[in-house]
Amino acid sequence: MIKAVIFDLDGTLVTFKLDIKACRTEVIQYLTEQGFPRSLFSMKESAFDMLVKVKKYIATKEIEAQKFAEIEKTVFSIVEEFELEAARTTEMFPGIPETLKALKDTNLKIALCTISGEKATNYILKRFHLEPFFDAVIMREDVPEVKPNPIHLEAVLEALKVGAQEAVLVGDSVKDIECAIQLNVLAVGVTTGLSSIEELTCSGAHYIASSASDIPILIQQLNSENSEDFSSV
Repeated sequence: MIKAVIFDLDGTLVTFKLDIKACRTEVIQYLTEQGFPRSLFSMKESAFDMLVKVKKYIATKEIEAQKFAEIEKTVFSIVEEFELEAARTTEMFPGIPETLKALKDTNLKIALCTISGEKATNYILKRFHLEPFFDAVIMREDVPEVKPNPIHLEAVLEALKVGAQEAVLVGDSVKDIECAIQLNVLAVGVTTGLSSIEELTCSGAHYIASSASDIPILIQQLNSENSEDFSSV
């Protein structure tokens, strides 16, 4: 029985407006200025992926851990500036408030699992008046590692007090799907953001939806099937 629906934010509930290329370029420039090899980083990876590489590089070179903390803080600051700019221009997808209300009306718990920072996330939630719908909001500051690391999703499940098999993760990127799969959480890929149908399917998505507004019907069908299976046992 599905008891909770966990949503990604950018690309899932609101349009994805982050200038990825400019953000990654600035982060790479900063990291190379700190003495890290340019060849260590790729424009195809997120700033958070780059930080994982930095952490490993520092460990192999026996550089002080405090150095990483300072670098991480600066990288987050760079990303935050781009996030806030994107938050001011993003648009909410049609039917999102109605979708969240429909889920709440069936006593489902609702959470947000986003790699975005606190400032941008709170700005978007307040701008579109979405705060009341969520029982938990877990942002990057709340966890030591973000999606696709399962630690991020584990924190959400713990906050909601539900098991992995009682939850559905809805997201627009391969990282959302990979995160869910690692914890045996039902993964629903929506085609409104970063990843294509093919990418979402290949990453292991259990279901593909055209938008987040399709989720209430899907949950209703899933719980109906579970009830039928249980009654036949």
